[in-house]
Amino acid sequence: MDRDPLLFEYLLRLGDSPLILAQRLGEWIGRGPVLEEELGNANVALDLLGQARMWLSYAGEVEARYAPRPRDEDALAFLRDAPQFRNLLLVEQPNGHYGDTLMRQLLFDAWHLLVLQALTHSHDERIAGIAAKSAKEATYHVERSGDWVIRLGDGTDDSHARMQASLDRLWTYTGEMFMGDDVDASMLELGIGIDLAALRAPWRERIAHVLEEATLAAPAEDAFMQGGKGRGGKQGVHTEHLGHLVPEMQFLQRAYPGAQW
Repeated sequence: MDRDPLLFEYLLRLGDSPLILAQRLGEWIGRGPVLEEELGNANVALDLLGQARMWLSYAGEVEARYAPRPRDEDALAFLRDAPQFRNLLLVEQPNGHYGDTLMRQLLFDAWHLLVLQALTHSHDERIAGIAAKSAKEATYHVERSGDWVIRLGDGTDDSHARMQASLDRLWTYTGEMFMGDDVDASMLELGIGIDLAALRAPWRERIAHVLEEATLAAPAEDAFMQGGKGRGGKQGVHTEHLGHLVPEMQFLQRAYPGAQW
């Protein structure tokens, strides 16, 4: 397979996860537990949306090198159907209560920062530059989500129980983050991508530190993981939740094709 289609697929994976998570966080606007947290969620969502724009803009430029009808960042965000998205299963999970949202955020943030830091060494200068810029924002994201998980996990009996339940429910979606496939292998061989499996140990170390302070118990090492054997979000196999999220995210563009602000 030619390099450009593989690179395009890889860039979708980098852009779709922050895009979908930004949409999820945006659902809290007007519903946050306190004003400060509502603003905090909005800021993180805007950071992630900005990162998604950079990845998808680059993806559109790469697609233009080989496809007769390339798409720009807007078309990639608003004119693809759910099976064409390449985001992680974790980020499409519903917000639930606020503890669910924060636990989902921590599990993603800790992984995302490691990915971005590793990508700063990519042989693709464009990828390295986007990763370096995004890593600065992700550093704050993981600190914020970690602080909140500790606060709620080591809080009241009720908040502790809720956070433990959130962790146990969401953990099954974390295995996919470290599972590579042929696209990942090709990008790694070209010096463009990274070794996802190598991120597992530092990710678990970061998560374990937060969980210890939060007095939460990490699930077993051999816990069942969704998305195995190339059947995860990166391959376009999603949970039903993305099928509800995508139409809502795309409503305006679908209702008024070509609309511009």
